[in-house]
Amino acid sequence: MKHPVNRRRTLGWRLLRLEVLVMFALVATFTILWGLEVGLSALSGTLVGLLPQTFFVWRSSLARGGRQAHRFVMNLYRAEAGKFGLTVALLAVVFVVVPPSNPISFFSAYVATHLMPWLAAWLRRERSTPQPR
Repeated sequence: MKHPVNRRRTLGWRLLRLEVLVMFALVATFTILWGLEVGLSALSGTLVGLLPQTFFVWRSSLARGGRQAHRFVMNLYRAEAGKFGLTVALLAVVFVVVPPSNPISFFSAYVATHLMPWLAAWLRRERSTPQPR
């Protein structure tokens, strides 16, 4: 049986892999339906959402507190602050250097990227009552 901390770390990375797969499918769908420019805008939106999320998973997986709960919580706050700062910086870079040609696809992919951790965690939650087979 895995240690609970190791299980938590692998769960974060597994959820991140699921997010990456769904975002690739989203970008492919945008590209097939509306063309390459719309697909590139969606790709930049997913990258602006995925890179900070990857940073958060990596940084929070380094958080080890053991019996020191305060230290563990402070590490999570640092990971979240870094994620927020990276998101702001990436949004600024995208809008200054490479303005999206289709803002609707950019923001819809960006919002979908932010909703994926909530949706993935909700779909993977353990149910308290047995499910019929």
